[in-house]
Amino acid sequence: MRYSVRMSVALEDVLARAGLRVTATEFLSLVEDAARKLAPPHPDPAAYFSADQRAALAEVGADLRPRAADEADPRARSVAAQAVLRDSALSVADAARCLDVDTSRIRHRVSAGRLTGWKDRGGWRLPAWQFTDNGVLPGLEVVLASIPADQPPLVVAAFMTTLQEDLMLGDRPATPRDWLLAGGDPVRVAQLASVLGTPA
Repeated sequence: MRYSVRMSVALEDVLARAGLRVTATEFLSLVEDAARKLAPPHPDPAAYFSADQRAALAEVGADLRPRAADEADPRARSVAAQAVLRDSALSVADAARCLDVDTSRIRHRVSAGRLTGWKDRGGWRLPAWQFTDNGVLPGLEVVLASIPADQPPLVVAAFMTTLQEDLMLGDRPATPRDWLLAGGDPVRVAQLASVLGTPA
């Protein structure tokens, strides 16, 4: 019991340092929910393919064996990222306060593709990366219009917050978000965003 309390306090310290306004229990609930949605706990890769597809993949050296018990679970990083994305996202009411507009305006912007979000149990959730202290990210509409419709929020959030070698601020690569905040051309970000999900 004492160990469980120490773990809970340690997790809440980590969450607070990361700026996440959530209790350890709430965060663990988010993690559990994200893990359940992401994939079954013990997926069998071969089950996703037909016999012909399995044979073709085996010919090129693809390993379709289930993950061994002592192997790290590749879902862990994605589950944590999904939980953080959900916890840091704004509700429609939060976004309305941030932009000093009525909630109906926020819903209209989402439906028009001028803000991005997803429907959750409690209503729309809008990822925090698209907001600034003064409103929305400069050039946001240009970027959102270029993102393929099949790309999930986690992929888009990862793109917008990951350093890109094609976006240089001075002598250093910038994230698309930082590039736009610095006044960079949104068309450059839109061009990179337009190929999300396309094999390299």
